[in-house]
Amino acid sequence: MASTREQIFKALLLEMGQKHCAEELPELIVGRLLEDDSLALARVWLMGPGDICDTCFLRKDCPDRSSCLHLVASGGRPRANVGADWSHLGGRFRRFPLGVRKVGQIGASGEPLEVGDIPADATWLADPAWAAAEGIRGFGGQPLVFQGEVLGVLAVFTREPLDASAFAWLRMIADHAAQALANARAFEQIESLREQLALENEYLRQEVGTGDAAMVGESPAMTSLAEQIRLVGPTDATALVTGESGTGKELVARSIHQLSARADGPLIKVNCASIPPQLYESEFFGHIAGSFTGAIKDRAGRFAAAHGGTLFLDEVGEIPLDLQGKLLRVLQERQYERIGEEVTRDVDVRIIAATNRDLTAEVEKGRFRSDLFYRLNVFPVHVAPLRERAGDVALLVKHFLARFARKMRKQAPRLTRANLAELTRYDWPGNIRELENVVERAVITARGGALRFDLPRVRRPQAPQIDAGSGDFVPEVVMRDRERANLLAALEQSGWKVSGEGGAAELLGLAPTTLAYRIRKFELRRDAGR
Repeated sequence: MASTREQIFKALLLEMGQKHCAEELPELIVGRLLEDDSLALARVWLMGPGDICDTCFLRKDCPDRSSCLHLVASGGRPRANVGADWSHLGGRFRRFPLGVRKVGQIGASGEPLEVGDIPADATWLADPAWAAAEGIRGFGGQPLVFQGEVLGVLAVFTREPLDASAFAWLRMIADHAAQALANARAFEQIESLREQLALENEYLRQEVGTGDAAMVGESPAMTSLAEQIRLVGPTDATALVTGESGTGKELVARSIHQLSARADGPLIKVNCASIPPQLYESEFFGHIAGSFTGAIKDRAGRFAAAHGGTLFLDEVGEIPLDLQGKLLRVLQERQYERIGEEVTRDVDVRIIAATNRDLTAEVEKGRFRSDLFYRLNVFPVHVAPLRERAGDVALLVKHFLARFARKMRKQAPRLTRANLAELTRYDWPGNIRELENVVERAVITARGGALRFDLPRVRRPQAPQIDAGSGDFVPEVVMRDRERANLLAALEQSGWKVSGEGGAAELLGLAPTTLAYRIRKFELRRDAGR
């Protein structure tokens, strides 16, 4: 080999120790080795999964298709065919099965294979005619071994016979390459974890849930909800949480996450209703600096932040139709690209979605993709509104009283039967969120331990007097028809004005939010008439 070999190899050893990118190391090794004029061809293979078994040139000889050696760097100086490209990573030997031919034997055994003078022993070459035409005289193959694990193989073909000194240098280079490769991979993993931690610090400030109040309750509806959470939590199935605003869908998502194998991973929330349409892709998948106006620095998206954990898509029904397909692709393929970047990234997340919309109706109206709906609705979880579990109101009120009294460093005010009767009669159109706010205001304004709850003051119609002794009753279906007709009559009289002075809510003595709920419940439309 050339007289400058020692200087070239010493420089290579120093450079390898400074590399922190595993992908760049093989190219560095090949490039520096080829500075030695005696080398004809240098290549590096690294261990990888069996990925092209159906088209691999050596597939018939492969004993185990689970893993093989992948060609990751190649370079040389052809003589016989000057126009040949020896740097490409395709060709017959882009994969080597373990144990097959000289490179595969090195990878399987972890032992070097060196031939000082090929013309005397050319029978084992895959292409003796190529070696003869190129003037190949020596071959050296060294395993890249770190802590007993074979990471890959380094192989060189030379136009001069290899001596003991050259073999020793190759061994030293292989040992340093394995160490440098392991260090670079460890460094990249640390960087990935650091980036993940930074993402979590950024996004977890908006993490779902602020307490455990939504899970307080002993009603049949809460018992059923707890059973649903218990069933789906330990699985990795996608869950769709439905229910009105304020019922605690976010906290249900947290409970599901905490019961899963991902509990130690992040739980990241995306409020799909609060994202401008033009920023959906950036919010979900991230972007690189300069990819669009205002993108002044790289940004990783919510999928990256949730990697290894759970992504909670709140108000998923608000995602624009033209962007639902991109979300579906990520859910199906578990891969995505940042805006302005061509690198495809793998992602491992569990999806929990929530909505207060009827997505089945949205699908029928063409406002939500059916394939995305079916992908999300693997395990539906419904959260009942508070008016359907009035028996839980007392427990929730006591819970909130204790919490806010602690927070404000006050003695918990006394809750009277009259207070509970007032709170239980109210139908809570804002659900638990409204109840929480009402209790917090009551604790703030409580004087002398007396509680006063600030509930909406609406004129409620006096209940009709029923002669209990008559034995007459009205079936539920008749009651529903009467209620529907009554709502329509009030809406017609008010000109379909729901709230405000002279509105239907005022005529009926209902809160506007309650009337709005009943309009949706009975699917009332102005053009439908009676």
